[in-house]
Order: sequence, then structure tokens, then C-alpha cells
Amino acid sequence: MTKLTIWGGAGEHGRSSYLLQGKESCILLDCGVKKEGKGEYPLLDAAVIPQLQAVFLSHAHEDHSMALPLLYKYGYKGKVWTTRDTFRQLPGYFEAWSRYTAAESAGLPYGDEDKQAMEFMFLDEQAGPRTWLNVAPGLRVQWGRTGHLAGAVWLALEWEGKTVYFSGDYTEESQLLAVDRPQALFLSGPEAGREQGEADLAIIDAAYGADPAEQQVKLLQLETAVRDTLEGGGCVLLPMPLQGRGQELLIWAAERFPQAQLVVEEALLAPLRALRTRSGWLRDEAPGSIDRLLNSRNLKAVSVPSERKEALRQRKNKIIFTNDALLQSPTAQWYYRQQLDVPGSHVIFTGHLPEGSFGRNLLGQQGSGGCKVSLIRYKVHQGLPDIRRMLRAVPSRRTVLVHAPKKQTDQVLSILEEEGFTGLYSLLPGDSISF
Repeated sequence: MTKLTIWGGAGEHGRSSYLLQGKESCILLDCGVKKEGKGEYPLLDAAVIPQLQAVFLSHAHEDHSMALPLLYKYGYKGKVWTTRDTFRQLPGYFEAWSRYTAAESAGLPYGDEDKQAMEFMFLDEQAGPRTWLNVAPGLRVQWGRTGHLAGAVWLALEWEGKTVYFSGDYTEESQLLAVDRPQALFLSGPEAGREQGEADLAIIDAAYGADPAEQQVKLLQLETAVRDTLEGGGCVLLPMPLQGRGQELLIWAAERFPQAQLVVEEALLAPLRALRTRSGWLRDEAPGSIDRLLNSRNLKAVSVPSERKEALRQRKNKIIFTNDALLQSPTAQWYYRQQLDVPGSHVIFTGHLPEGSFGRNLLGQQGSGGCKVSLIRYKVHQGLPDIRRMLRAVPSRRTVLVHAPKKQTDQVLSILEEEGFTGLYSLLPGDSISF
């Protein structure tokens, strides 16, 4: 009997890490951190790590990747299988994680030598999407684009006679990124007694829980908030992560508010320029949208204090993008302070705000002075309708719902079971199931 053990990521938001143990080998899916307090790491078992046959990384975000050096510290000698674009993004996330832990007066549990020991193999240079690739004896994999981030993938594994699907972070509602829908993955599944096309185990992104809203609903809410702020003479501050929804919302803002000046940190524009050259991750219409933004007369790129001050000298009808989704950094907080004496200004967060972060605290206090603070989520994960679709697209004997707090996951599981879905699990770090 094979076993899944949650080293992190189920029943919580962060430190995605899923151990698969079979009769002859072990596999790890992701190895991330949790951005709360001084930082939390997966529940790694140092005795198991040298036995790992392979490690797969779905994408570069900290909550999926930043504990990878611990594997090498504890004796892993193999490769991390991921995509070339994910590999390119990792140095920026390691720098950001180091800054975060330093700001929290927390040391890193690994050293530079452990980061340097990491070795990678690139799925997209070995096989195209939805194509089976032999990784090791008894292990083959196929991958597909998830729409969450350039380089982000879902994974389907055939391993020791079992079939496993891991969604990674998934959305079909990206405005820029292409998606490979995970359908008909296991039509020739090897295990007798399993329905054709049925996985033995699925690990599925359920980050937005029972939220039924689709992307266009969220974008309409965001558009209304931005328009009301600009028409009232205020500025909008949009704190963004280094990669992902920041680039998508830049394109959206340029198209929806063509008369507003966009003040944008160069750190957010650089990934967009790079993405333009790697169109394999983009929707067909996306290159044109990127070009129009980059050539816009209303785009003001900034990267040093003098440029930022000049850009905000006249603070009206501006949408400001800073590359810190939680407003933790000195630069991001400088932007916030500039809004305090501008009547009608608005700080809008668009993603998860961990407990204890500056952004979470600010949202609870509703800012200061005349500055409004809101959370209007931009979808980069799955809500209830999306989870339903994935359960139908990838039927599985056992499905673990992940990437959300336990109470939220329990609610989703209850709704889905009432609708007739079976074999669903809501787990916590440290839990295991056999499959």
C-alpha cells in the first residue's frame, strides 16, 4: 500500500509539501514555506529525505519552493524537476525570503552551500505539455500549464502501479496565461480494478473554498473601486507580488483606465518584458496587450527614490503598483505614507494577507486619515465552481483538498459531499492516508 503524508499545505495556506511513499521509492511534491511570524517550514522527516527518488516543484512562489535547500541539507542527492521559467524565478524569491526572515529577526535553517547544492531538470525541455516523460524506473510524468504563473504546472504521475494528479496552484481565468486543462490523463491506467481514466489520488487546489464568484465578478468590484477613487481625486495603491497577478493587473489597469497614469516599480515590469519573449506561456492575444502597455505614454516606470518622488509630485489620477503584496518593505510603506494626506486615496490588496503582516494589520485598522484600505481578491486559485469542474475532469478514488484553512476546507468538503462527490479528504499537516 502506498501512502500520502502531508508535510504542509493541507488545512493551511502555505508550505505546500506532499510526500508519496511506495513499496520501493518516495517522491516529494513541492517544498515551500509559510509566510507567517518568523516563517514556518514543512514537517520534514530527515530520515526519509535521502530515500527520495524524485522531487517535483510546481512553481516558484515561496509557499511552494523556499524550503528546497533543506532537502539537500538533509541528504537528498537527486534533481528537482520543474520548468525552466520556474528555475529562472527562484533567485528573486530566495532574496525576498531572506529579506522577510531578516525583518522578522529569524535566521534561515539552511546555508548558501545548501542552495548551491540544488540541481534541476526541466520538464519543458524534456517533453511538451500533456506528453508522458520517463523520469526514473517505475516513474513517468506529464505536465500542463496551470494559468497561475509563468512556469507553473500541474503534474500527473504514473508510479509503482499508481496514478497521482497534483494540480499545483490552478486557474483557468488568467487574463494573460495559457492553460492546459487536465482531462483524460489516465486512459490507460495500469492498476486493475480502477475505472478507466480514474486516478488513485488527486491533490487539488481549493484555496478559495466555497467562494462561488468568477474572475469577472472580482474584476468588476475592483474596477468600481478604482474608478470611484480616481473620480474622487485620489490615488490607488496596488501592492503586488513580484510575479503573477501584478503583471496581469498591470495589463488590466492599462486597458480599463487608459487616461490614468500608471506608476510602476521596474521590478514588476521586468518579468512582464521577459514573459513577452517566452510566448509559450501566454494566451494568443496576450503579446499584443503587453506591447500596448509597454509602449503606453501613461506608463511611468520607477526604480529609485528620486524617480518615485517625481512620479508622485502631482498625486491625482494615478494608479501605483509596488512590488510587495503585503506592504512589508520600506519602499512599499513609503508609498503607503504618501497616500495618507491625499483625500480619497485607496490601498487595495488583491491576495492572501497572512496573520501578522503589515497589510493584514492595516486592513484590520482600515488605514489612517482619509486613506481607505480594502481587500478585493484577484483570482489565481480555485473557488467552488472550479473545484467541481476539476473533480469531474480528473476523477479520483481519493481527493485531498488543499491550500486553505481546515475550517474552510471542511465547508467545501461538506458541500461537495451533499452534491454526491465521494472520496474527499480535508487533512492537516502531519496527517497521512493510504491509497
